[in-house]
Amino acid sequence: MVPQMIGLSDFNGLWRVRRRISDHLGTDGHFMGEVRFTPQNDGLLLTETGTLTIGTTSFTAERRYEWRREGQGIAVYFDDGRFFHSFRPEGHAQAAHWCDPDQYDVRYDFSRWPEWSATWRVKGPRKDYEMHSHYIR
Repeated sequence: MVPQMIGLSDFNGLWRVRRRISDHLGTDGHFMGEVRFTPQNDGLLLTETGTLTIGTTSFTAERRYEWRREGQGIAVYFDDGRFFHSFRPEGHAQAAHWCDPDQYDVRYDFSRWPEWSATWRVKGPRKDYEMHSHYIR
């Protein structure tokens, strides 16, 4: 049963992540790892670590974002404090981010909470890929 509203604190803790990258201009890839949400300041620090494989080459990858409560939704910031996007964590949520000259569009799916996913579609002069991430406790 899906709760009425998923709150920021519901993400706190450790998640496993599995990601598939379909690159229409280059080599496909995948990522396996974990995401840890830890309380920080007025939100949660998301730290993602794992192994990224592009073609036959694998390496350790890490990234960080800060998630903050914004009204009834969540605002996501890059680790340097710049705003990225915001969304409401319910059902199917969408958001977008323009990073000149590239367009980033995301569709979150919370319909099977506490499993959830994010699918990014990225297009630009030198980018054209889709990245599907699946999260589970």
